[in-house]
Amino acid sequence: MIVNHVGLRVLDLDRSTRFYEALGFRPALTADIPDGPSARLLRLEEPVGLRATYLVNDGFVLELLAYEHHAGAPVERSMADTGLTHLSLGITDLAEAKALVEELGGEVLGDTDLGVACMVRDPDGQMLELLHVDARPVTP
Repeated sequence: MIVNHVGLRVLDLDRSTRFYEALGFRPALTADIPDGPSARLLRLEEPVGLRATYLVNDGFVLELLAYEHHAGAPVERSMADTGLTHLSLGITDLAEAKALVEELGGEVLGDTDLGVACMVRDPDGQMLELLHVDARPVTP
């Protein structure tokens, strides 16, 4: 078994694509997914209107999902919530990465800044850890 991708529901596909591109991801594919298969797989009522963009970074694939016919709202998850808590992104310049996050509609959680790591939220509220590449705890 291999890890294929991680899916992330977003409210504005273009905005989120720009956000993650600025953090080092590159677009690989954007596709409009037919309602029948997507509704069944995702357990959503038709119509779905799913558009997915796949972004890659160092072998990791991030799938951004936008639904035309299903409303959503930004989330504010806690690190204590069950489930996926955050994505950790290796960066070389923390100050530059934090500036990009704010410039592109995200939020820097300044009280979490440790100098080599800081938590931020993307424009939809998903938690991201910005971690200096030299502080990587595990190498694949």
